[in-house]
Amino acid sequence: MTRFRVWAPKAEHVEVVVGDRPVPMRRAERGWFEADVTEARPGDDYAFRLDGSDPLPDPRSPHQPHGVHGPSRLVDHESFTWSDARWRGFHLPSAVLYELHVGTFSPEGTFDGAIDRLDHLVDLGVTAVEVMPVAEFPGTRNWGYDGVDLYAPHHGYGGPEGLKRLVDACHEVGLGVVLDVVYNHLGPEGNYLERFGPYFTSFYTTPWGQAVNFDQAGSDEVRGFVIDNAIAWLRDYHIDGLRIDAVHAIVDTSATHVLELLALEVAELSATLGRPLWLIAESDLNDPRVVRGRDSGGYGIDAQWSDDFHHALHSALTGEDEGYYGDFGTLADLATALQSAWVYAGRWSEFRDRTHGRPPVGLHGWCFLGYLQNHDQVGNRAVGDRLSAALSPGRLKVAAALYLCAPFVPMVFQGEEWAASTPFQYFTSHEDPELGWLVRQGRRSEFAAFGWTAEQVPDPQEQSTFERSRLDWDERSLAPHGEMLAWYRSLIALRRSTPGFGDGRLDRVKVRYDEQAGWLVIERGALRVAANLSQADQKVELGAGAGAGVLLASDARIAVEADLATLPPDTVVICGPRR
Repeated sequence: MTRFRVWAPKAEHVEVVVGDRPVPMRRAERGWFEADVTEARPGDDYAFRLDGSDPLPDPRSPHQPHGVHGPSRLVDHESFTWSDARWRGFHLPSAVLYELHVGTFSPEGTFDGAIDRLDHLVDLGVTAVEVMPVAEFPGTRNWGYDGVDLYAPHHGYGGPEGLKRLVDACHEVGLGVVLDVVYNHLGPEGNYLERFGPYFTSFYTTPWGQAVNFDQAGSDEVRGFVIDNAIAWLRDYHIDGLRIDAVHAIVDTSATHVLELLALEVAELSATLGRPLWLIAESDLNDPRVVRGRDSGGYGIDAQWSDDFHHALHSALTGEDEGYYGDFGTLADLATALQSAWVYAGRWSEFRDRTHGRPPVGLHGWCFLGYLQNHDQVGNRAVGDRLSAALSPGRLKVAAALYLCAPFVPMVFQGEEWAASTPFQYFTSHEDPELGWLVRQGRRSEFAAFGWTAEQVPDPQEQSTFERSRLDWDERSLAPHGEMLAWYRSLIALRRSTPGFGDGRLDRVKVRYDEQAGWLVIERGALRVAANLSQADQKVELGAGAGAGVLLASDARIAVEADLATLPPDTVVICGPRR
């Protein structure tokens, strides 16, 4: 027997249609409807009919094998045979993460295709993957942020069984899994939630769709819907953590913020399972409350992305000053970011035309993720060009060292480690022609302000845009990609084997620099990272207390004598006590 439940406070009468058989549901409390169906079994398709409407997919559908408009399918999560009983989770503060998109990571574009590439990640030395959203979205190609069935892994990737196989395989080779989830909005196509109840609110807006109702009438059940979803990924799929998209767009004026409730529920599940579960936020608020503990007035999220660090590093490397990069661009900004995660912590922002942020007093570096590239910072460029399209191999090596030796939890973006030549462009496959047109025109209008013509901006709806974004794995063995891959492996191995790089105490990070000469030195105890971003040779003092040994150098021409390093243009050296 299967019990069907659905929250539909707007409806007077609800039926569950199992196969082609309609079964009336009885009204329960607070807008819920229930029905027990003896014949229903895992693998059966079902849908809900509200007041005689066409059948609609379950808001909590575990599987959408026919896409976002089709019926849901029953899944028995207990039937999967796991082999990860000995898995005890991973340690976020000492982790190196790797962000990947299932559809473009492997030639197959599936969960099973990703499994075939796990050996590469193990050899690279990363400790966990951060998987871009996999909730069911319309069509076959999408970044994942247009998901509408939040409980259902995309059927084209392999559905529930495929995701479980991927997680199980990751754990077997020692990799943790973090899943990107989106709770600030849902996609526009195939989104039937509003037919069921007040899942959305007009009190707030987001740039991507209707805001989710976390604090208006009916919000208790909406909050439960989101929290239950998070728990389902962690419990039913053995996932180790969640990256929560754009929490600054989760508006909640309740006495207890939904993120705080979510963190509490996840902590309780972690205690029950006996392994750590992690929450990582994306936030542009520069508000330490997001990652402070609940006992200190925070939400209890474990870590958050640091866009300020990315922007400071990117602009120092490239000289770009358009848009938000106009708030950055100096070595002083990069030094500030390295020492406190945020450049804007109560400072005036020209880009925002207001004061922004608050000092992250007392927070450790492992409360922040540091990265050189990610899906947003590559894919939201007009043509999705990576840094490898603009910077020399030498400068890319410097960039990698600066963030992989920083006091934050580093995250590599797929293909970055071999300076992939393939772009990562914005792609969709909306089945609604009008919606596809709107997305296309929106991208063209956005970049027209920066001088791009309509013909230059890739069409998100075109198959070719997606195909261009697939990784080319064969180029790893070609120059200069193979050399870059070896550099990343060496950097990650050095980070993981050198205790000083795991020290997340920001008050122990010192940065010296010469703005005009173009050099910068990061001091972390006895460790030194000295970089030359200029186009002339520089002699750089490593400083008192530096370890005498060269641990890693990006160029054979680098010379270190006592505490003086001679650095050719676009080179970096890492020094410290010899092991």
